[in-house]
Amino acid sequence: MGREQHAAWMERTGLVAIVRLDSAGDLVQVAKAIAAGGVSVIEFTLTTPGALRTIEESSKALGGEVLIGAGTVLDAATARAAILAGAEFIVAPTLSPEVIEICHRYDKIVVPGAYTPTEILTAWELGADFVKLFPADVGGPAYLKAVRAPLPQVKLIAVGGVTLETAASFIRAGAVALGVGSNLVNKKAVAERRFDELTATARALSQAVQEARK
Repeated sequence: MGREQHAAWMERTGLVAIVRLDSAGDLVQVAKAIAAGGVSVIEFTLTTPGALRTIEESSKALGGEVLIGAGTVLDAATARAAILAGAEFIVAPTLSPEVIEICHRYDKIVVPGAYTPTEILTAWELGADFVKLFPADVGGPAYLKAVRAPLPQVKLIAVGGVTLETAASFIRAGAVALGVGSNLVNKKAVAERRFDELTATARALSQAVQEARK
């Protein structure tokens, strides 16, 4: 499956689970729990210790079932390392032309972060597959809708403070997908190994997205 198919997978799922934990110990099990709830696109942030190793292990354990990517990627060298570890998509909090270029070289999805209309359009014109509107909760769904009015061609993923309560509003405002971190991957639940809670939350978010799309 190539980049176009993976991009379609991300858009169809409508959710990216952002896994940012203090330890890599349970990350594969976390990924399985989230996927069981219908969120089959998972971003492991590189701020998590051992994240590259986890990407490699998860890709081997869940390849074909879950689309694994790397987040908080700040430079081209880190993007390349994540891709070689098995990441099928790269997400950044900022806009780096070099990161976009390296992802194109390896034919991987790239999702740079941007906020202003100028940044968003620049990212799109540089070849971003999606643009991460970050932090989305600052302007909320109203800001996303306002940005899309002059830039309807840009595929925006809302990231930052997205909750079960706001998910539908972001989708109705025009987001093609949502990135959800701590409001899905609860650190306390993970620490106490209550993985069923992650599955339930993932299922509820998936339902909210699909309902809003109707």
